[in-house]
Amino acid sequence: MAKSAIEWTGSTWNPVTGCTKISSGCKNCYAERMAKRLQAMGQANYVTGFELAMHPKSLELPLSWKKPQTIFVNSMSDLFLEEIPTEFIKQVFDVMRRAHWHTFQVLTKRAARLAELSPEIAWTSNIWMGVSVENDDCTFRIDHLRDCGAHMKFLSMEPLLGPTPNLRLNGIDWVIVGGESGPGARPMKEEWVVEIKEQCLRANVPFFFKQWGGVRKKKNGRELEGKTWDQMPRIQQRRQHSLSAFL
Repeated sequence: MAKSAIEWTGSTWNPVTGCTKISSGCKNCYAERMAKRLQAMGQANYVTGFELAMHPKSLELPLSWKKPQTIFVNSMSDLFLEEIPTEFIKQVFDVMRRAHWHTFQVLTKRAARLAELSPEIAWTSNIWMGVSVENDDCTFRIDHLRDCGAHMKFLSMEPLLGPTPNLRLNGIDWVIVGGESGPGARPMKEEWVVEIKEQCLRANVPFFFKQWGGVRKKKNGRELEGKTWDQMPRIQQRRQHSLSAFL
């Protein structure tokens, strides 16, 4: 487990590392930069840098973490990458199902494979499924997400690279928006973010604004129209209440 600086999660778990670029949002991939840094530091799971690698020894780690937490799954890869065997993906989901006291957040750009494998996955309420949507060309991923069997479905619109004026948010439980950060960060326009926020308000979907991004993202902050937007899905609020009662 690694504690995460990502505002919408608590920690990360990477049974798979490495990935390949699939769309415009991948151009300045933070995971690729991080993998090269970890490779230079001699980290065992990154001896091949950002090449795809599965780590069976890491599979059951969440079962040993007794304190309930929110875990971003495969922050350094994409669990639905075509080269990952279906059986290994099922093993990852089986661990999430058994570690029922945690909340797991899975995010993919391979929405078509998600839809294909969904009937073979035992979805439980502690598994949140999301897709990345960086511009209007990628909104087709939302339809695949909507058709999968996950109990909680979310969009990560980061890095947001263009306007998305006609989002279909029925069946979507949460929307995260953020600008690109780091070297070569592409700018995000305020009107794109406001447009998404207004669509979420009309559809009664919780809206989370992560950051403006840029080369110096901390300086740019994360306020939108003078306030922070940290709305969370209602399923998480219910789950936190249940866990508090249990503990």
